[in-house]
Amino acid sequence: MKDVDYIVVGCGLASIAFCEQLRANDKTFVVFDNNSQKSSVVAAGLYNPVILKRFSAVWKAKEQLELALPLYAKIEKELNIKIDHQLQLLRRFASVEEQNLWFNAMDKPNIEPYLSTQLVKNSNSHINADFGFGEVLKAGRIDTELLITSYKAFLKQKDYLYAVEFEYDLLQLEDNSIQYKDVKAKQIVFAEGFGVKQNPYFKSLPINGTKGEVLTVKAPDLKIDYAIKAAVFIIPLQDDLYVVGSTYNWKDKTKVPTPEGRDEILSKLKIFINCDVEVVEHVAAIRPTVKDRRPVVGKHPKHQNIYVLNGLGSRGVMIAPYVAKQLFMLIETGEALNSEIDHNRFA
Repeated sequence: MKDVDYIVVGCGLASIAFCEQLRANDKTFVVFDNNSQKSSVVAAGLYNPVILKRFSAVWKAKEQLELALPLYAKIEKELNIKIDHQLQLLRRFASVEEQNLWFNAMDKPNIEPYLSTQLVKNSNSHINADFGFGEVLKAGRIDTELLITSYKAFLKQKDYLYAVEFEYDLLQLEDNSIQYKDVKAKQIVFAEGFGVKQNPYFKSLPINGTKGEVLTVKAPDLKIDYAIKAAVFIIPLQDDLYVVGSTYNWKDKTKVPTPEGRDEILSKLKIFINCDVEVVEHVAAIRPTVKDRRPVVGKHPKHQNIYVLNGLGSRGVMIAPYVAKQLFMLIETGEALNSEIDHNRFA
């Protein structure tokens, strides 16, 4: 019998951030993950404090970045990997009106630190951007695939990882502890992404799930080392490869890439890129999204040892460390959650 403080179910961005809270506070834990949820792995990993569709600040952007960037730096150092790639992020303007909206947004105190006052002129003949770009400050990309695969390898080496499916009906609840097969723990945290829809303890939560498809393309003539957000985003990797996406499909709940998704991304890309591109990879996953665009976090209404950490949507890279800390403080100190992420708001 293995005796630990926590069982964590899932090993995506939310789970990793929570495990790092446990490690920082000398808590023992094991992780169960069957590799069924891919949204964190296939995510483009862009962190960006601005909602670029309407030039407004991301919810709690400052607090999120202050937690997220040091955490990823710590993981880089400990696992000897490079996952945080700072990027120049440019928002393509489609009109003079969009330029004006950009400058109007600078009057808002919560967004002013993230918007450059200098417009960027386009000098690349393979990009259509007659009205230039606005530059977003403090943006970058986390290599989520490398992060998750490396973190799983770290957990496996420590004998913390069970790479198997979690069987809910084998969970035994006691007054002050829980038992699952040969593991006894004080608490269990479910951080399963869209897989929560199969979880009997939290399946009623309004996790809607939004399918996203992303392409990796090769464009030898493009030669840019900055990211562009327009009708779609394009993010440079290396060797003339770029990540392009993504789609938002609220009906299709399969993880199968579709010709329709591929065509949608490419047609939007061709609005502002005029060189040849070759699709070298096409992936899809279901984001755990919520109608009010806030995570769902907290304690089960009937079982005091069971918790949920979910609903990170398309901004998991930024928000995961923030919500993970909120949940840890709730469990260990009784500190109340931010009401906007408490799943009880749907009760």
